[in-house]
Amino acid sequence: MLGIGEEAVKRALKYGEMAEVYIEREKTLEVEIQRDLIDFGKIESMTGIGIRILKEGRMGFAYTSDPDGVGVAVRMAAQNLRLADPDENFGFSEPSTYPSVKGIHDRSFSDLEVEDSVEMAGRMIERVLEEGCKPTSGGFTASRIETFIVNSEGVEASSASTVFSAHISVTAEGNGMKTTAYESDSSCKLDIDPEWIAGRACRIAKDSVGGRSIEGGKIPAVLDYHAAAGLLGTFAAAFSADNVQRGRSVLADRLGSRVTSEGLSVYDDGTMEGGLGSAPFDGEGTPSQRTVLVEDGILRGYLHNIYTASKGRTGSTGNGLRGYMEVPAVSTTNFILEFNRTVQLEDFMGIFVTDVLGAHTANPISGDFSVEANNAFMVEAGEFTPVKKAMLSGNIFELMMKASSTDLERRQVGGFVTAPIMFEEVHVTG
Repeated sequence: MLGIGEEAVKRALKYGEMAEVYIEREKTLEVEIQRDLIDFGKIESMTGIGIRILKEGRMGFAYTSDPDGVGVAVRMAAQNLRLADPDENFGFSEPSTYPSVKGIHDRSFSDLEVEDSVEMAGRMIERVLEEGCKPTSGGFTASRIETFIVNSEGVEASSASTVFSAHISVTAEGNGMKTTAYESDSSCKLDIDPEWIAGRACRIAKDSVGGRSIEGGKIPAVLDYHAAAGLLGTFAAAFSADNVQRGRSVLADRLGSRVTSEGLSVYDDGTMEGGLGSAPFDGEGTPSQRTVLVEDGILRGYLHNIYTASKGRTGSTGNGLRGYMEVPAVSTTNFILEFNRTVQLEDFMGIFVTDVLGAHTANPISGDFSVEANNAFMVEAGEFTPVKKAMLSGNIFELMMKASSTDLERRQVGGFVTAPIMFEEVHVTG
C-alpha cells in the first residue's frame, strides 16, 4: 500500500507544490441477530484512498475506493484545487517518531471465520433465552483496519488495529408488562464476553418491570456508562479548537478558568493501551499523544489538527481524524475522565439512569439538553425501584461543575472512558 501511496504522490506533484495520500484498508466480519435467529453473516473488504494537493495556499481533495483509479482521483483533486479558496493554514505533517501503542491489534483476527462470529452471536441468544427474556436484535462484528499515509514532506507511516464488538436488545415480561433493555461491549482484543453482555441486558430488562411514576423536580442523578457517554458527546465537542475558533464553544477564551468540578481531570489520549481510539498517529500523520484538557477542574487546552494549530499559532495535538472520504477534522480519540472524588453507590439517593434517548438533540453550543431516561431507577437506602417514564433536562456544562464519580470501575463506551457519573441536580420530569 505504501508503494501505491508513493506513486500517487508523484502523480499529484505534477499538479501542485505538496501532496498527501491517505489509504484505508478494512476487512469486516459481521453477523446480525433478528429475534432469536442468526439473520445473516458476511465478510466485507474495502480499500479507500484519499488524495490532497496543495498549491498557492489552495487545497484540492478527491477520493476513490478503486485502487486502480488513483490516476482519476489525482486529476479530480487537481480540478478541485482550481476551485478552492486560498488559506495559509493548510499544511501537511512532517516526519516524526511515532509512539508504540500497545493492545490495539489482535493477531487472532486472521484466524477468525464467519462461523466463529455466528458462534459468538449464538451464545448471546442462548444466554438471553436461559434468562427468560426474548432477544429482539443484536449482532457481532470484527474488523481489522490498516492505515497508510504518504506525503511529499517525507512522511511514510502505517498502522493496524482490530475492533471486536457485540450488542443485544432484549425484552422481559412480568405482571402483564413488557420492558426492553440494551447492552453492548467493544474491545481491540477478542476478549469480549457475549454471556456477560446478554446477561446484563436481561438483568436490566427484568429489573425494569413494574415501573412506577415519579414526581418531577431537581434531584441527584447517576448516569450509567451508556447514559454518560450519550451526554458527554456535547461536552467533549467544546474542546475542539475548530469549534473554539468558529465561536461555537462555551470554552472559548476560558483557558485557566474552572470549567468542571474540582478534582476532575480530563484527558484525550490517543496512546492509551487498548483504547478503541488509539493509534500511533492521526489521520494526518501527526504522532498521537496524551493531551491534558482539564486539570483539577481548570481548563488547560484544546484539541488541534494541523489546520487549527496553524490558525491558533500552536502545535497539533494529533487529533486530525478522518476516513478516506473526508479531509481531517478535529475529533477526540479516547476521552478520559479521572475524578479524585467518588460517591459510594450504596449511599446514593436519587435517580439512576442506565441509558438515554435523544442525546443527539442537545444544543452543541449552549449544552442544553432534554432526553428520555431509559431503564431508570429511583434509589434509596440501596434499593432500586424501576421508573415507568422520566425525562432529564439541564445543561451539561453546568452539571459538570458539580460532578462526581461513583465507586464503580471505569469502562470505555465508544470514545469515552469513565465510571458512572453523579450529578448533584438534574431536572427530572415524571
